Amino acid sequence: MSSQSNNTQHNPALRLQQLSSHIAKKADKPSFFGQVPGAPADVIFALISSYKADSHAQKVDLGVGAYRTDEGKPWVLPVVKKADHIMMDDDALDHEYLPILGLEPFRKASVKLILGANSKAIAEGRAGAAQCISGTGAVYAGAHFLSKHYPIKGAACYISKPTWANHRAIFEGVDMQVLEYPYWDPATKGLDLKGMLRTMQSAPNGSIFVIHPCAHNPTGVDPTNDQWRQIADVMESKGHFPFFDCAYQGFASGSLDKDAYSVRYFVDRGFEMFIAQSFSKNFGLYSERAGNLTIVARSVEVKNRIESQIAKAQRAVISNPPAYGSRIVSVVLNNETLYGEWEQNLSTMANRIIGMRKILFDELIRLGTPGTWNHIVDQIGMFSFTGLTTSQVKVLKEKYHVYLTDNGRISMAGLNSKNVKYFAQAVDFVVRNH
Repeated sequence: MSSQSNNTQHNPALRLQQLSSHIAKKADKPSFFGQVPGAPADVIFALISSYKADSHAQKVDLGVGAYRTDEGKPWVLPVVKKADHIMMDDDALDHEYLPILGLEPFRKASVKLILGANSKAIAEGRAGAAQCISGTGAVYAGAHFLSKHYPIKGAACYISKPTWANHRAIFEGVDMQVLEYPYWDPATKGLDLKGMLRTMQSAPNGSIFVIHPCAHNPTGVDPTNDQWRQIADVMESKGHFPFFDCAYQGFASGSLDKDAYSVRYFVDRGFEMFIAQSFSKNFGLYSERAGNLTIVARSVEVKNRIESQIAKAQRAVISNPPAYGSRIVSVVLNNETLYGEWEQNLSTMANRIIGMRKILFDELIRLGTPGTWNHIVDQIGMFSFTGLTTSQVKVLKEKYHVYLTDNGRISMAGLNSKNVKYFAQAVDFVVRNH
């Protein structure tokens, strides 16, 4: 052994110096990923972080899309607690893998929930399903399938303007062209039906349209039954494919059937379609990621082939879905007593939000806030598109510590009896002064 090696072995300081030099040389080498740009932070989650970091006593969070009680706290639905206890006492439950397409009782109950117990598509065996990672995963599963198997190559996907931000990200992520159709009319603060129908009429035959069946996110504006008829007329004449994204069934109006009207009407009209379903809002299972993709096909054979391709794709991405959230939903949907209790829980959430709309509207009228505010009570669901400008939103954040998205969308669930008047006063100030 050389004297240099011997000195190194018995001299820790020299060994550390040599190791540091070796590491430094490695650090000088370029990274494989040195050219990767940093991605911008998600707008909603960045807003949540800003709210949490704010120490102001009267801060208000109107950004997060999650239900809150009048005390501003998350609510675990009582029926969910009951389902939890039923599951804990079930010695037959285990932690084995679910099938690739998910828990069968959950899938069947999800299809029945959105299409209705008397659905012709169910009776004829043309309705299929795939359990997915909440509504986001269901939209992705459907989008991925369409990108691979939609018969019209290069068909564009149309999303409403505005819409949930993830719609664009998901469809562009599977290399589909994404275009927009008019939806929000800033003049009336309602639906731009003429613009919507005009775009559907001018779009190439067989285009894909992503549609919110109820509680449109972010505007809270839904078509009337007659307007749904007009929309279906144009889509049928043009051979368009409807892709419904249903995140709020039962949560919007408090009625599961009323909130599913548009989907069931399109099924009755004979459309093939996909319906992404989320149980985050209407079960309060935000972190459990329980969702479903319902498939309505022309025949049993076509439905089976679609399911097989989605199963193949799902195997490569998540292998198989998680069990806990879907089991809770399945226990409730397949138990008549618990189902009735769930409907009561839904009514509690929907009615509290409807009540907050009325209180906010009344307070703005009492203050004499310039402008018209009927849209606050005309809109439905968790969100309201207030019509506030980006500059007004900036003042709300900086002066009043009220957190909402830059486009003026607020989560009605963030309002309660303790902060609604404060928020109304803040809105009154920014409207008058900015």
